[in-house]
Amino acid sequence: MSIDNQAIEKVLSQVIHPDSGDSIVALGMVENIRVEGTDIKLTLAFKKARDPFATSIKRACETAIEQAFPGFTIKGNILELVKESEPKKKAEKQVFDTLSGVKHRIAIASGKGGVGKSTVTSNLAVTLAKMGYKVGLIDADIYGPSMPKMFGLEDAMPIMVEVNGQELIEPVEKFGVKVISVGFFVKQEDALVWRGPMATNALRQIVQQVNWGNLDYLLFDLPPGTGDVHITLSTEFRPDGVIVVGTPQDVALADVVKGIKMFTSDNLHIPILGIVENMAWFTPAELPENKYYIFGKDGCKNLAQKYELPLLGQIPIVQSVCEGGDSGTPSALSNPIVAETFEQIAHGVVTELGKIS
Repeated sequence: MSIDNQAIEKVLSQVIHPDSGDSIVALGMVENIRVEGTDIKLTLAFKKARDPFATSIKRACETAIEQAFPGFTIKGNILELVKESEPKKKAEKQVFDTLSGVKHRIAIASGKGGVGKSTVTSNLAVTLAKMGYKVGLIDADIYGPSMPKMFGLEDAMPIMVEVNGQELIEPVEKFGVKVISVGFFVKQEDALVWRGPMATNALRQIVQQVNWGNLDYLLFDLPPGTGDVHITLSTEFRPDGVIVVGTPQDVALADVVKGIKMFTSDNLHIPILGIVENMAWFTPAELPENKYYIFGKDGCKNLAQKYELPLLGQIPIVQSVCEGGDSGTPSALSNPIVAETFEQIAHGVVTELGKIS
């Protein structure tokens, strides 16, 4: 029985790559077919290293050949190699261009959790939008996304749109802010147990594969601490500046310092736009002139002076701030005291960005 390369390709065209749904022949994976006596030899070129379907595809090829050509041997004669395709490289370059219409990228960080970083981010975003700017917000707190709750978007389901021949995620818009979050794609009750590489890949997706269009400001709500997500954001997407959020007590201030040191290190070198002190004092509604410094007084203010950084604002403990976050309407849209504070912060941010532009 004599066979040729065309007959072998016809048989292998029945082998489907599970990930794409196309045959391995159509995908250009079958190369260098040779018939040497009763031995059939070929090369399988995979598009990525450690393709999870490599073993099953190889076995499917062996079975298809043995059934079609009795008496011929292929086991042990399949060479595997990895060959990255040019279309993939071009797609990656095109994806990165989704940020080309963004004028300023601002990261909001905190050295520790529980200081109200996400509350500051959401209220700053709606305040900038209220001032007439085009604003986007990325919920980059991969492990604990909270923006769907804070914007009342728990049931939101982003749609896919085609832009310049590329499928992109359309951000959800509310209060004049374009919002994207990992929380849109997972169940609210699910715990996101991700190792570093998984978290950073998720960050890349919600930054790169989104139709941002033209924006004046794109805000990144970062996770607490100083980890992989912060490094990936700083090295790959280069924020124009960072806002560090803290509270007055010493344990929080120590973590604020860590955040400042990380972003201003020689490795990252990201400017600090300023410090925001949250929970600065408590003023009861019935005694509007009184201030009770529950967590200490002027901790972030003193720290800002020490490091010669702007104190962008001091946010008092106001019940509506918590209620606004829980109800899905940031309190800067409803409470005059909070609105005034965030207008001051927003003006400070715009001013500091102007100095470094």
